[in-house]
Amino acid sequence: MTILEVQQYKRERKKLVVVTAYDALFAGIVEQAGIRVILVGDSLGVVVQGKANTLSVTMEDMLYHTKLVAGAAPRALVIGDMPFMSYQVSTEEAVRNAGRLLQAGAAAVKLEGGAVMADRVKAMTSLGIPVVGHLGMTPQSVHSLGGYKVQGKVEDHAAKLLDDARALEAAGAFALVLEAIPAELARRVTQALSISTIGIGAGPHCDGQVLVLYDLLGLFDTFVPKFVKTYAHLKTDALQALSRYKEEVEQGRFPSDSESYH
Repeated sequence: MTILEVQQYKRERKKLVVVTAYDALFAGIVEQAGIRVILVGDSLGVVVQGKANTLSVTMEDMLYHTKLVAGAAPRALVIGDMPFMSYQVSTEEAVRNAGRLLQAGAAAVKLEGGAVMADRVKAMTSLGIPVVGHLGMTPQSVHSLGGYKVQGKVEDHAAKLLDDARALEAAGAFALVLEAIPAELARRVTQALSISTIGIGAGPHCDGQVLVLYDLLGLFDTFVPKFVKTYAHLKTDALQALSRYKEEVEQGRFPSDSESYH
Protein backbone atom coordinates (compact mmCIF):
# COMPACT_ATOMS: atom_id res chain seq x y z
CA MET A 1 0.00 0.00 0.00
CA THR A 2 1.35 3.41 -0.95
CA ILE A 3 0.41 7.04 -0.49
CA LEU A 4 -0.57 7.17 -4.18
CA GLU A 5 -2.96 4.26 -3.67
CA VAL A 6 -4.58 6.05 -0.72
CA GLN A 7 -5.15 9.05 -2.96
CA GLN A 8 -6.55 6.78 -5.66
CA TYR A 9 -9.00 5.28 -3.14
CA LYS A 10 -10.42 8.76 -2.63
CA ARG A 11 -10.89 9.32 -6.36
CA GLU A 12 -12.49 5.91 -6.86
CA ARG A 13 -14.61 6.20 -3.71
CA LYS A 14 -13.17 3.01 -2.26
CA LYS A 15 -13.22 2.72 1.53
CA LEU A 16 -9.90 2.72 3.39
CA VAL A 17 -9.67 0.18 6.20
CA VAL A 18 -7.24 1.16 8.95
CA VAL A 19 -6.49 -0.48 12.29
CA THR A 20 -3.94 0.15 15.03
CA ALA A 21 -1.23 -2.33 15.96
CA TYR A 22 1.64 -2.14 18.40
CA ASP A 23 3.68 -5.33 18.10
CA ALA A 24 4.95 -7.86 15.58
CA LEU A 25 2.45 -10.62 16.38
CA PHE A 26 -0.68 -8.55 15.90
CA ALA A 27 0.78 -6.58 12.98
CA GLY A 28 1.32 -9.84 11.13
CA ILE A 29 -2.23 -10.95 11.85
CA VAL A 30 -3.62 -7.60 10.69
CA GLU A 31 -1.71 -7.85 7.43
CA GLN A 32 -2.81 -11.47 6.91
CA ALA A 33 -6.41 -10.27 7.31
CA GLY A 34 -5.90 -8.08 4.26
CA ILE A 35 -5.89 -4.74 6.08
CA ARG A 36 -3.46 -2.57 4.18
CA VAL A 37 -3.05 0.47 6.43
CA ILE A 38 -1.77 0.17 10.01
CA LEU A 39 -1.54 3.03 12.50
CA VAL A 40 1.01 2.61 15.28
CA GLY A 41 -1.02 4.82 17.58
CA ASP A 42 0.09 6.61 20.70
CA SER A 43 -3.06 4.94 22.06
CA LEU A 44 -0.53 2.32 23.16
CA GLY A 45 -0.12 4.50 26.24
CA VAL A 46 -3.61 3.44 27.32
CA VAL A 47 -4.13 -0.06 25.90
CA VAL A 48 -0.54 -1.36 26.22
CA GLN A 49 1.05 0.70 29.00
CA GLY A 50 -2.07 1.02 31.14
CA LYS A 51 -1.95 4.81 31.55
CA ALA A 52 -4.98 7.06 31.86
CA ASN A 53 -4.15 8.95 28.64
CA THR A 54 -1.56 9.19 25.89
CA LEU A 55 0.49 12.08 27.26
CA SER A 56 3.30 10.03 28.80
CA VAL A 57 4.15 8.18 25.55
CA THR A 58 7.68 9.07 24.40
CA MET A 59 9.44 9.15 21.05
CA GLU A 60 11.45 6.14 22.18
CA ASP A 61 8.20 4.25 22.81
CA MET A 62 6.90 5.13 19.35
CA LEU A 63 10.16 4.28 17.60
CA TYR A 64 10.29 0.88 19.30
CA HIS A 65 6.72 -0.10 18.47
CA THR A 66 6.90 1.31 14.95
CA LYS A 67 9.98 -0.80 14.25
CA LEU A 68 8.16 -3.93 15.47
CA VAL A 69 5.07 -3.31 13.37
CA ALA A 70 6.90 -2.27 10.20
CA GLY A 71 9.12 -5.33 10.37
CA ALA A 72 6.15 -7.70 10.67
CA ALA A 73 3.88 -6.04 8.07
CA PRO A 74 6.10 -5.15 5.10
CA ARG A 75 3.21 -4.88 2.63
CA ALA A 76 1.11 -2.51 4.74
CA LEU A 77 1.28 1.27 4.80
CA VAL A 78 2.52 1.89 8.36
CA ILE A 79 1.73 5.28 9.90
CA GLY A 80 3.68 6.27 13.01
CA ASP A 81 1.96 8.52 15.54
CA MET A 82 3.94 11.52 16.76
CA PRO A 83 3.66 11.57 20.56
CA PHE A 84 3.00 14.56 22.79
CA MET A 85 5.80 17.17 22.71
CA SER A 86 7.59 15.52 19.78
CA TYR A 87 6.40 18.20 17.34
CA GLN A 88 4.88 21.06 19.35
CA VAL A 89 8.10 22.82 20.44
CA SER A 90 9.50 23.78 17.03
CA THR A 91 9.31 23.00 13.35
CA GLU A 92 12.90 21.77 13.36
CA GLU A 93 12.24 19.32 16.17
CA ALA A 94 9.03 18.16 14.51
CA VAL A 95 10.83 17.41 11.23
CA ARG A 96 13.65 15.62 13.04
CA ASN A 97 11.29 13.37 15.00
CA ALA A 98 9.15 12.65 11.94
CA GLY A 99 12.30 11.57 10.13
CA ARG A 100 13.18 9.25 12.99
CA LEU A 101 9.81 7.51 12.64
CA LEU A 102 10.45 6.97 8.94
CA GLN A 103 13.90 5.57 9.77
CA ALA A 104 12.16 3.13 12.14
CA GLY A 105 10.06 1.83 9.25
CA ALA A 106 6.99 4.06 9.03
CA ALA A 107 5.86 5.26 5.61
CA ALA A 108 4.08 8.30 7.07
CA VAL A 109 3.52 10.13 10.33
CA LYS A 110 0.39 11.44 12.06
CA LEU A 111 0.10 14.53 14.23
CA GLU A 112 -2.74 16.28 16.02
CA GLY A 113 -3.87 19.87 15.54
CA GLY A 114 -5.24 22.16 12.87
CA ALA A 115 -3.99 25.37 11.24
CA VAL A 116 -1.58 25.97 14.12
CA MET A 117 0.35 22.89 12.94
CA ALA A 118 0.26 23.75 9.23
CA ASP A 119 3.85 25.02 9.27
CA ARG A 120 5.01 21.66 10.69
CA VAL A 121 3.06 19.75 8.06
CA LYS A 122 4.39 21.93 5.24
CA ALA A 123 7.99 21.57 6.43
CA MET A 124 7.65 17.77 6.61
CA THR A 125 5.91 17.28 3.29
CA SER A 126 8.33 19.61 1.50
CA LEU A 127 11.10 17.23 2.58
CA GLY A 128 9.26 14.13 1.41
CA ILE A 129 7.74 13.06 4.74
CA PRO A 130 4.08 12.07 4.19
CA VAL A 131 1.74 13.41 6.89
CA VAL A 132 -1.70 12.47 8.21
CA GLY A 133 -3.53 15.15 10.20
CA HIS A 134 -5.88 14.59 13.14
CA LEU A 135 -8.83 16.81 14.08
CA GLY A 136 -11.87 16.64 16.34
CA MET A 137 -11.28 14.86 19.62
CA THR A 138 -7.48 15.05 19.83
CA PRO A 139 -6.37 12.87 22.77
CA GLN A 140 -3.19 14.84 23.41
CA SER A 141 -5.42 17.84 24.22
CA VAL A 142 -7.63 15.88 26.60
CA HIS A 143 -7.12 18.32 29.48
CA SER A 144 -7.86 21.48 27.50
CA LEU A 145 -10.91 19.81 25.94
CA GLY A 146 -12.25 18.86 29.37
CA GLY A 147 -12.09 15.13 28.78
CA TYR A 148 -12.95 12.75 25.95
CA LYS A 149 -15.93 14.57 24.44
CA VAL A 150 -17.55 14.90 21.02
CA GLN A 151 -16.23 17.98 19.20
CA GLY A 152 -17.75 20.27 16.57
CA LYS A 153 -21.33 20.16 17.83
CA VAL A 154 -21.63 23.97 17.85
CA GLU A 155 -21.64 25.65 14.43
CA ASP A 156 -18.69 27.99 15.02
CA HIS A 157 -16.61 25.05 16.29
CA ALA A 158 -17.66 23.06 13.22
CA ALA A 159 -16.66 25.94 10.95
CA LYS A 160 -13.24 26.16 12.61
CA LEU A 161 -12.71 22.43 12.20
CA LEU A 162 -13.48 22.73 8.49
CA ASP A 163 -11.04 25.63 8.20
CA ASP A 164 -8.40 23.57 10.02
CA ALA A 165 -8.98 20.66 7.64
CA ARG A 166 -8.47 22.92 4.63
CA ALA A 167 -5.31 24.35 6.17
CA LEU A 168 -3.84 20.87 6.67
CA GLU A 169 -4.73 19.91 3.11
CA ALA A 170 -3.08 23.09 1.78
CA ALA A 171 0.02 22.31 3.85
CA GLY A 172 0.38 18.96 2.09
CA ALA A 173 -1.25 16.36 4.35
CA PHE A 174 -2.45 13.37 2.30
CA ALA A 175 -5.10 12.18 4.78
CA LEU A 176 -6.95 13.34 7.86
CA VAL A 177 -8.25 11.46 10.90
CA LEU A 178 -11.57 12.81 12.16
CA GLU A 179 -12.29 11.65 15.71
CA ALA A 180 -15.53 11.96 17.68
CA ILE A 181 -17.36 14.55 15.62
CA PRO A 182 -20.97 14.59 14.35
CA ALA A 183 -21.53 12.50 11.22
CA GLU A 184 -22.92 15.46 9.27
CA LEU A 185 -19.80 17.53 9.98
CA ALA A 186 -17.59 14.64 8.87
CA ARG A 187 -19.60 14.47 5.65
CA ARG A 188 -19.06 18.19 5.04
CA VAL A 189 -15.32 17.90 5.63
CA THR A 190 -15.03 14.80 3.44
CA GLN A 191 -16.85 16.47 0.56
CA ALA A 192 -14.80 19.68 0.91
CA LEU A 193 -11.40 17.98 0.72
CA SER A 194 -9.53 16.25 -2.06
CA ILE A 195 -7.57 14.22 0.52
CA SER A 196 -8.88 11.16 2.36
CA THR A 197 -10.74 11.40 5.65
CA ILE A 198 -10.45 8.52 8.10
CA GLY A 199 -13.17 8.41 10.70
CA ILE A 200 -13.20 7.14 14.26
CA GLY A 201 -16.48 8.05 15.86
CA ALA A 202 -17.24 10.32 12.90
CA GLY A 203 -20.06 8.42 11.21
CA PRO A 204 -20.28 6.59 7.88
CA HIS A 205 -19.46 9.37 5.42
CA CYS A 206 -15.65 9.41 5.77
CA ASP A 207 -13.40 7.92 3.10
CA GLY A 208 -12.22 5.26 5.55
CA GLN A 209 -12.44 4.04 9.12
CA VAL A 210 -9.94 3.26 11.87
CA LEU A 211 -10.40 1.42 15.16
CA VAL A 212 -8.06 0.51 17.99
CA LEU A 213 -7.19 -3.18 17.59
CA TYR A 214 -7.71 -4.04 21.25
CA ASP A 215 -11.16 -2.42 21.15
CA LEU A 216 -12.48 -4.29 18.13
CA LEU A 217 -11.09 -7.61 19.42
CA GLY A 218 -12.72 -7.16 22.82
CA LEU A 219 -9.41 -7.16 24.70
CA PHE A 220 -9.71 -3.71 26.26
CA ASP A 221 -12.91 -3.02 28.18
CA THR A 222 -11.85 -0.41 30.74
CA PHE A 223 -13.56 2.22 28.64
CA VAL A 224 -15.54 1.44 25.48
CA PRO A 225 -16.66 4.53 23.51
CA LYS A 226 -19.99 4.56 21.72
CA PHE A 227 -18.28 4.41 18.33
CA VAL A 228 -16.52 1.09 19.03
CA LYS A 229 -17.98 -2.09 17.57
CA THR A 230 -16.62 -5.25 19.19
CA TYR A 231 -16.03 -7.98 16.60
CA ALA A 232 -14.65 -10.60 19.03
CA HIS A 233 -14.43 -11.22 22.77
CA LEU A 234 -10.82 -12.28 23.20
CA LYS A 235 -10.58 -11.11 26.81
CA THR A 236 -13.37 -13.53 27.74
CA ASP A 237 -11.66 -16.33 25.80
CA ALA A 238 -8.32 -15.56 27.45
CA LEU A 239 -9.82 -15.59 30.94
CA GLN A 240 -11.48 -18.95 30.29
CA ALA A 241 -8.25 -20.44 28.92
CA LEU A 242 -6.18 -19.18 31.84
CA SER A 243 -8.73 -20.46 34.36
CA ARG A 244 -8.62 -23.92 32.75
CA TYR A 245 -4.81 -23.90 32.79
CA LYS A 246 -4.74 -22.91 36.47
CA GLU A 247 -7.27 -25.62 37.36
CA GLU A 248 -5.42 -28.37 35.47
CA VAL A 249 -2.05 -27.52 37.02
CA GLU A 250 -3.52 -27.40 40.52
CA GLN A 251 -5.29 -30.75 40.00
CA GLY A 252 -2.24 -32.43 38.47
CA ARG A 253 -3.89 -32.91 35.04
CA PHE A 254 -1.31 -30.80 33.19
CA PRO A 255 1.17 -31.73 31.94
CA SER A 256 -0.15 -35.15 30.99
CA ASP A 257 1.78 -37.95 29.30
CA SER A 258 1.18 -36.39 25.87
CA GLU A 259 2.91 -33.17 26.96
CA SER A 260 5.90 -35.00 28.48
CA TYR A 261 9.18 -36.17 26.90
CA HIS A 262 10.28 -39.82 27.06
